Amino acid sequence: MKKTLVLGASENPQRYAYLAVEKLKAHGHPVIAVSLKAGNINGTEIHAGQKHFDGVDTVTLYVGTANQPSWYDYILSLNPKRIIFNPGTENAVFEKMANEKGIETTEACTLVMLSVGNY
Repeated sequence: MKKTLVLGASENPQRYAYLAVEKLKAHGHPVIAVSLKAGNINGTEIHAGQKHFDGVDTVTLYVGTANQPSWYDYILSLNPKRIIFNPGTENAVFEKMANEKGIETTEACTLVMLSVGNY
């Protein structure tokens, strides 16, 4: 199982980040939800701000490209094995930064990856 940090988590069940938290849990992956605003998704705490977590395998992004720069150092400090750039979050500059640190980057949809079994 891959400990996954969902960046841009939301309490709104209409948001893809909400669905990602739920689907990751349903597939047995430990989930850390992070956003600008604290909250809760069916028992999963949404942590506000840039709290450090150990052992993060994957960061899945639900933060648009324009809002990502303030998160760069935080994400890189987690030293994840990979970063998933979900549709609408693609960012060649940040992907290059991550790759230079040895972090795998993928432009894909977390929900689809889980559905087809290649997460």
